[in-house]
Amino acid sequence: MLKAPVLPTPVAQRVLVVGALAKRTGETRFFTLKPGQYVDFAALRITARTCETTPPWERPALSGAFLQVDERRPGQPAARVFSGWLYAQSPSLNVMEHPRYDVWLKSCAMAFPESPPAAPPAASRPVAPKSPASATAAAN
Repeated sequence: MLKAPVLPTPVAQRVLVVGALAKRTGETRFFTLKPGQYVDFAALRITARTCETTPPWERPALSGAFLQVDERRPGQPAARVFSGWLYAQSPSLNVMEHPRYDVWLKSCAMAFPESPPAAPPAASRPVAPKSPASATAAAN
């Protein structure tokens, strides 16, 4: 009987931690979110869309999250100031550039099966016999 594969954590159950800094006041806060949730920080609305992390058996360990950040100003509609992936281990890889705020990913938590998936069998392909000419060239 075949055993059903164990899948990683469904997206809705993943948990990410995002840091935010208001540069003018120096206020720093950390928020714990699940995909689909948002948090308001100063004039920003930070929305978590998803997060991913490498399984424990893969190196290097990496975490990334797709975030959308909107800035709200009085008398104006909210403006999207960032939409993209942020990476915990390489924050400079993709940054939210804003004159008054910084937002970064601290971590992403998700569960994996207890062991790595089985490696697929090696592809077997027939080996073509060498021609006498190529064998002679290789010997010289």
